Amino acid sequence: MPSLKDLRLRIVSVKSTRKITSAMKMVAASKLRRAQSSAEAARPYAERMERMLGALASSLAGQSGAPKLLSGTGKDDVHLVVVTTSDRGLCGGFNGSIVRNVRLLVAELQAKGKTVKLITVGRKGRDQLRREFGHLYVETYEGIGRKGVTFSEADNIADKITAMFEAGEFDVCTVVYNRFQSAIAQVVTRQQLVPFPVPEVKDDADPSDKALYEFEPSEEAILADLLPRNLAVQIFRSLLESNASEQGARMTAMDNATRNAGDMINSLTIRYNRSRQAQITKELIEIISGAEAL
Repeated sequence: MPSLKDLRLRIVSVKSTRKITSAMKMVAASKLRRAQSSAEAARPYAERMERMLGALASSLAGQSGAPKLLSGTGKDDVHLVVVTTSDRGLCGGFNGSIVRNVRLLVAELQAKGKTVKLITVGRKGRDQLRREFGHLYVETYEGIGRKGVTFSEADNIADKITAMFEAGEFDVCTVVYNRFQSAIAQVVTRQQLVPFPVPEVKDDADPSDKALYEFEPSEEAILADLLPRNLAVQIFRSLLESNASEQGARMTAMDNATRNAGDMINSLTIRYNRSRQAQITKELIEIISGAEAL
C-alpha cells in the first residue's frame, strides 16, 4: 500500500499533467478555429474546379489528343500513394486511422500484383510505416504547415508528383488524408489524383451537367494548363483538411485527458484521506492503549 508521501507526490504529479493537457486543449482549440475556416473556405474552390474539369474531361476521355494527366499511361501497374499525417502526436487516433487505411490499401494493391510507392507527408506517418514499407518510400516531407499550410508547400509536392509521372515512374496516384467533419469526427478519405477521374453523367443528373459548351482556347489547351494546377489545389485541400482534423483530434484528446486527470485526482484524494484517517486512528489507539497500560 503506498504511503501518504507517495500519494501526495502522485496527486501533485497528476495536477501538473492536468495543467499541461488543459493548456494544450486551449491551444488546439485556438488553432482549430483558424484551420477549420481555412479548410471550409478551400472546399468550394476545389469542388468547383473538379466539376469544371470533369465537364471538360468527359468530352475528351479516350481521345488520342487528351493530356496525359487525364488519359493516364494506359496501365495501372504502379501506384503512388501520398500519405498525409501530422508531425506531432497527442491527437488521439488521428494518425493511427490513416496508417491502418494505408496498410489496407497497400495490401490490397500488392495482392493484385501491383507495385506500390509511397510519399509521406508528416513525421508520424513516416515513422509508423517505415518498418513495413520503408523500402517503398520515394520522398518524405516534414514540417508542412508548421506555421500554417501554404499553397507553395502543396505546389512543391505537386511538382514532385508531376515530375515522377512525366518520367513514367507510376501510373496511378492516390492521396489518403483525414477529411474534417467536426472536432470529434474525421473521415479517412482516398482521392485519386492521377489520372484525373472522369465523372460519369447519369441519365437523371442535373441538366447543367449535360450542357454543351464552346471553349476558347480548345479543351486540350485548357486541360493542359488546369490539370497540373488542379493537382496542386487538391493536395492543398487535403493538407488543409488534415490540419483541421489534427487540431480537432488533439483538442478532443486533450479534453479527455484533462477529464481523466481530474477523475484520477479525485480518486487519489479519497485514498489519501482514508489512509490519513486510518493512520490517525491507529496512532490514537496506540496512545490510548499506552495510557491504559500505565
